[in-house]
Amino acid sequence: MGGSDEVDFFRLLESHRTRLFVRTMRWLPRGPRCALCRAPYEGIGGRVMGAVGFAPSRKNPRLCSRCFERAPMGGQEMEVGVLFADIRGFTTLAEHEAPDRIADLLNRFYGAAVEVLCRHAIVDKLVGDEVMALYLPGLFDGDPVEHMLDDAEALLAAAGYDEDEPWVEVGVGLDFGTAFVGNVGAGEVKDFTAIGDVVNTAARLQSAAGGGEIVMSATVGRRAGAGGEPRELSLKGKREPERALVRSMRRRSVKG
Repeated sequence: MGGSDEVDFFRLLESHRTRLFVRTMRWLPRGPRCALCRAPYEGIGGRVMGAVGFAPSRKNPRLCSRCFERAPMGGQEMEVGVLFADIRGFTTLAEHEAPDRIADLLNRFYGAAVEVLCRHAIVDKLVGDEVMALYLPGLFDGDPVEHMLDDAEALLAAAGYDEDEPWVEVGVGLDFGTAFVGNVGAGEVKDFTAIGDVVNTAARLQSAAGGGEIVMSATVGRRAGAGGEPRELSLKGKREPERALVRSMRRRSVKG
């Protein structure tokens, strides 16, 4: 997948655009804008467009809700990068800590994840102690696989793995492959997401990651030219072992 498939996909997301829309956007005052449809967020233009639903998307504030949450139902198969990040040992942690302290920890983790991932990705889900992000070719400048690996390292750095002691234990899984990408659901209950084996594989790779580890598929490692420790992993639901690369950001001084 690629090329014309990506063009068709982004045309679906920008289906609210017309020639009149494009001309109007050119006349509205400049400022932060949706990276796809160019609708402004601030100033007079932002107030005008915000009144008709062009607010920053909850999936990524660099994009507007009309391009994602309010885009038409449906989508298409295309190549996508998938990142899962998860707090290690969260169940045990929640058992021994007060609920308000757990909430503070999760909010700090979510805040760090959103700040890092929204540079290049769509934040698909924040669920429990887990974050899922999608890297769509053509959405932002650069190679989505390289962005995915860079963001995984930045997320672990934000968790404290570039210091003597992380403030939270996080493991990351990465894969890249073909998935159905678009809005799924029924009526007003819909969500922009990706569905396919690449999503399941990324989730399983994340489950195999220890604190401070990035476990990536061989596809991601090859495309990103990444180094790491080769491992053959038996992943839940997979009939064949998965060849993976493991990169650790944990310092030797941090006891494991």
